[in-house]
Amino acid sequence: MNPEPRLTVDLACADPEDRALLGGKGAGLAAMIADGLPVPPGFIITAAACRAYYRAGRRLPEGLMEQVSEQIALLEERTGKRFGGGENPLLVSVRSGAPVSMPGMMDTVLNLGMTRTAADALAEASGDPDFAWDTYRRFLRSYAEIVKGAEAALLDRAGEAAGRSERPPAGVSRETAARLDEIIRNETGTLTAAPEDPREQLREAVAAVFDSWMGKRAADYRRMEGIPETIYTAAVVQAMVFGNCGPDSGSGVVFSRNPATGEKTLWGEYLPGAQGEDVVAGLRTPGPVSSLADQSPRLLEELSDLADRLERRYRDVQDIEFTVENGKLWLLQTRSAKRGGRAALRHAADMADEGLIDRNEAVRRVAPGQLEELLHPVVTPGPDSRVLARGRPASPGGATGEAVFTADEAAAAAEEGRDVILFREETSPDDFHGMIASQAIVTARGGMTSHAAVVARGMGKCCVVGCLGMAVDPENRRFLTAETEVRAGEVVTVDGTGGVIYAGEVPKVNPVLDDYFDRLMGWADDRRRLQVRANADTAADAGAARRLGAAGIGLCRTEHMFFAKEGIAAMRRMIMASDSEERAAALRLIEPRQTADFAGLFTAMSGTPVTIRLLDPPLHEFLPARGEAVSALAELDRRLQTAVGPDDRERIESEIAVRENLLSRIDSLAEVNPMLGHRGCRLGVSFPEITVMQARAIFTAAVRSQREGSVVIPEIMVPLVAYPSEFAQQRVLIDGAAAEVFAAEGETVDYRVGSMIELPRAALIAGEIARDAHFISFGTNDLTQTATGLSRDDSARFLPEYIRLGIIKEDPFEKLDVAGVGALVEIGVERSRAANPDIKIGVCGEHGGEPSSIAFFDRLGIDYVSCSPYRVPIARLAAAHITLSSP
Repeated sequence: MNPEPRLTVDLACADPEDRALLGGKGAGLAAMIADGLPVPPGFIITAAACRAYYRAGRRLPEGLMEQVSEQIALLEERTGKRFGGGENPLLVSVRSGAPVSMPGMMDTVLNLGMTRTAADALAEASGDPDFAWDTYRRFLRSYAEIVKGAEAALLDRAGEAAGRSERPPAGVSRETAARLDEIIRNETGTLTAAPEDPREQLREAVAAVFDSWMGKRAADYRRMEGIPETIYTAAVVQAMVFGNCGPDSGSGVVFSRNPATGEKTLWGEYLPGAQGEDVVAGLRTPGPVSSLADQSPRLLEELSDLADRLERRYRDVQDIEFTVENGKLWLLQTRSAKRGGRAALRHAADMADEGLIDRNEAVRRVAPGQLEELLHPVVTPGPDSRVLARGRPASPGGATGEAVFTADEAAAAAEEGRDVILFREETSPDDFHGMIASQAIVTARGGMTSHAAVVARGMGKCCVVGCLGMAVDPENRRFLTAETEVRAGEVVTVDGTGGVIYAGEVPKVNPVLDDYFDRLMGWADDRRRLQVRANADTAADAGAARRLGAAGIGLCRTEHMFFAKEGIAAMRRMIMASDSEERAAALRLIEPRQTADFAGLFTAMSGTPVTIRLLDPPLHEFLPARGEAVSALAELDRRLQTAVGPDDRERIESEIAVRENLLSRIDSLAEVNPMLGHRGCRLGVSFPEITVMQARAIFTAAVRSQREGSVVIPEIMVPLVAYPSEFAQQRVLIDGAAAEVFAAEGETVDYRVGSMIELPRAALIAGEIARDAHFISFGTNDLTQTATGLSRDDSARFLPEYIRLGIIKEDPFEKLDVAGVGALVEIGVERSRAANPDIKIGVCGEHGGEPSSIAFFDRLGIDYVSCSPYRVPIARLAAAHITLSSP
């Protein structure tokens, strides 16, 4: 029989490698103690106890509190203090500690074990009644909110009524603390007050830690990060050390390297006379960690040495919480630091250069999603840009959106497709769902290690904190400064790099990628198997893709070349043509434009393949709006009624005839379902002159670009193929156009012809298509639509509810539906390779830039993925991660 898992473990005897049992915080503390670092003694209530708690129907497992009593006795022996009484009372902290970092878990309960009797004893032992009763007040406030769930606003009112609305200044009397206790009991009911028995306090606090594992904010985070709920959480119980007990005491948070810029320098904040959460809660703005030297240069040097030791031990940047109690430094926690994308690149590259990690580990250290931050626009204010407020730049980047003032409002607005900026006095874990939904976060209070700053950096969202002079008023949905008032819905721009909030929309530019980016991406490219191309429709897009490391163009959507006003007019004339002669005239106007556009692509991507998809225009995107045509006819009818003279009537009647013909043509071309209508290769079959024109333009551009020195590799892709005969018919036209152009130009180019696979039937008979194709490319966007019967545009209205209800786990247009659409891709790959072992296979839907989808494509042995230009680095890094994780 397997031994029963341990419910409690003494930190001094714990195995730091047993993270699953101890949780991340517990494992880190155990390692620090084993290394002889100054850590307050304590013990772990293990994740196994949490698992047993849920199996027992949310009841603490049998024997747990007896083991806890034994651990408390050990603490009393080590500290010389007594839990719940005596001349020198023992107080403890209780915090959650899952095996992975979980921002949504319960906040830390400090000073647990405090009672009126213990407060009297602490006042006597310390000689400082203000310190003792301030500690008691803090305990009452935090216990009521964190363990009992009392509303923060009610507790704030209780604190004000008791004569103490702020935490820090001294002067809390026994009577003030007692009054606070009384008001809390009267206002919230006796069930929300702290028990007088310290062991009952501890029992309730442990149960609250376990309950928080299934709380909404923790569940939201697990869902976003893909963390299983079955790992459960541990609880860490430690003897208290006090940063609020005198002039040479305080608390702080320090990073061993800068988590925003990546610079190798100690970075953090320190708050004298503060305890625990004061630094990150945002109630007071702390100073830089260097200010610790004002209290004691020796302490700053000691802290720097300890940070360096921890970084070398864990071979990663550390986020360290510390307290100074009467001149003695204590470490309360260490963990791998959350960091922005730019910092992650620099940390990884520098640590590889320093020999702390190898290059494989350096590549692994940077999450693909972190690169988004580097590729986002940067705010570029002009002389007329109006500054609304300034604060501390907590997380770089730039964003524009409507001001909102609650997390719920932010989430609701995001579901409607609106970009929003969340303004809060300070954030808490309860705001997490709103922070996810927002483009940026701004807080009036707090420092660089506040909740808002840490969470925003972890998500790669820009953030500004500590905006002095700003008052956020969520009840009236506004924020105020000395000069202005901004109400909900007003557009603002946030510069997370400079720490500035601007009125309205401020211009942005793309950031410059530095040497750290180039080096690490070069290491990633050396390790990945999968090629990464870009979806690009213009020479400018292609240039951006090339700068970001694309190995070619995997999809040029030629219909997108006509979205400019004059382009739409030319395309519309071709589509609206009533006969082949009129269509040929329109095509003669289009062909030079197409030739020039293709030449731009070949020049920009010289030496790499350029896959050009033949016209696939859903007609509704190019047809004139029927409503506008009807309105124009009605206006002409009104003018006809008031026409003066026969010439005027004749002219208006002629216009009416033209408009009626236009309306008739619109009605004749209208389709019930244009996304599955007369488009793609079907258009080329019906009107072969369209295919011939495009092929001629491609080959003419290719020959002329080659003549000018470019290395051209054109690939022509036939869209929306359902039957092999469609592809065969189109290929004959393409090959004929090639022969015509090569003869006229006196020069040839090598080219390839392939098919897009974006219909279920095409995937199932891909082997028949592959026999005559040089390549196939899965258009997973349309394949998802046709396989699931979901419209990419319309389903956005209800898919969030499907996800919320658990009907589906993820939006299939964001992450590939591996079980359904993925099965079609797998069948298509297998049958294509069986029929044509030399065929090249790609993916050109936006799933090609999503890391989990890329992992699936890599497993199938697909040759390349293609995505939008600014997702190319993400795909490159994701492909390297996949290769490095392969056995």
